[in-house]
Amino acid sequence: MNRTIPLAVCFILSTLGVLQAQDSSFLAPPKYVGPPQTVHAVTNRAFTGIPSLAVSRGGRLWATWYAGKTPREDANNYVVLSTSGNGGETWEEVLVVDPDENGPVRAYDPELWIAPDGKLRLIWAQAVGHLGTIAGVWFLEIEDPDVEQPVYGEAKRVTDGIMMCKPLVLSTGEWALPASTWRETDESARMIVSVDQGKTWAQRGGCNVPKDVRAFDEHIFVERNDGSIWLLARTKYGIGESVSTDRRKTWPELTPSKIAHPSARFFIRRLASGNLLLVKHGPIEKKTGRSHLMAFVSNDDGETWKGGLMLDERAGVSYPDGQQDTNGVIHIVYDYNRTKDRHILFASFREEDVAAGKAITDSVKLRQVISDASGE
Repeated sequence: MNRTIPLAVCFILSTLGVLQAQDSSFLAPPKYVGPPQTVHAVTNRAFTGIPSLAVSRGGRLWATWYAGKTPREDANNYVVLSTSGNGGETWEEVLVVDPDENGPVRAYDPELWIAPDGKLRLIWAQAVGHLGTIAGVWFLEIEDPDVEQPVYGEAKRVTDGIMMCKPLVLSTGEWALPASTWRETDESARMIVSVDQGKTWAQRGGCNVPKDVRAFDEHIFVERNDGSIWLLARTKYGIGESVSTDRRKTWPELTPSKIAHPSARFFIRRLASGNLLLVKHGPIEKKTGRSHLMAFVSNDDGETWKGGLMLDERAGVSYPDGQQDTNGVIHIVYDYNRTKDRHILFASFREEDVAAGKAITDSVKLRQVISDASGE
């Protein structure tokens, strides 16, 4: 089968000299998508981290992360998909996305999303090396996320860049991806939009992160009640923000937000109540390291935050992501010590617990294990 290289990628390869021609294999679909093989066994992992979580309409939990046989983010990286049909009591790894086992192509930074059509999207980045400019966002559509064994179609590359946070369905019905060509380019925190339920995608503007604070973007969108879009992004100093008021076509340059945070991913999402949930490290106005993972709630579109439910105070916890299920329970996944303990964990709770800053319902369950690759 002949495959053509997108024009944007050709420009990057020719002008920046990032890759040799033989390394353009990252543009091809992964060579292996299927059940975990021996090489993917938990006992063969020296790296485990960067997770995401989604919940089907019927309550089945799904978690993804990436792993590797070396203790690094390198050419050995592959994506793991695990599921639980009993509320997280037990988990089974059912799928692996591995571009070529030993490299040079790596699959990494996965994300899970239940789209309005009810399908589960397993999303990941694929590239040679770590440059956001030559990475691509790949989708694998899983038809029925209520069943344990996933039935899926072909893996598809939908846009350039890396998508580290969940898509947003706008009030217009459009689907918006927060895809980034981080670090190397201006206006790297981009919005990629589909007007036809994911059949096609096109860029609709991008926010510029100043060069001196530019890191990995890992941006996320929130549609506010006034119709504006609030963009929050990771920077070297913590969390920056930009607000678009013209239907997402233009974005002011990123400026520091009022939310104190280390340079790490955070999670924000609108709840069924209409309030916003924020999961971050430490109190709202206090900058900590990658510890003290806490949940807060806002009833004024992020102007103020209340509560502060402690999910995990240990050093080495990071990268929260999650979803509220149809019963109102919030599930948040995160990692712990990616090259030592190699844990993927999740917490469950309700909005009331967050607002109170302590467990007041029987839904609070903390430090639940999804995967332990420590060998202990």
